[in-house]
Amino acid sequence: MQNYPENDPRHHTQTIQARLDDLIDHLRQDIQKVDEPKAEALFETTAEVLEGLKTAYAHYEEKSEAAWR
Repeated sequence: MQNYPENDPRHHTQTIQARLDDLIDHLRQDIQKVDEPKAEALFETTAEVLEGLKTAYAHYEEKSEAAWR
């Protein structure tokens, strides 16, 4: 993770990605703590959606998608 000045959007995108990682990890840990298939599926689905969002932030930083160029 690189350090960018606060007025650089990448400063914020990296912070958001780190928070998404924390939440994804939390959800996956909670799957192991509950014994209800619907809750497990909800937590896993949420983690997968957040991973997709995290990927979008990474693509923005890398300018790897036409929309971010």
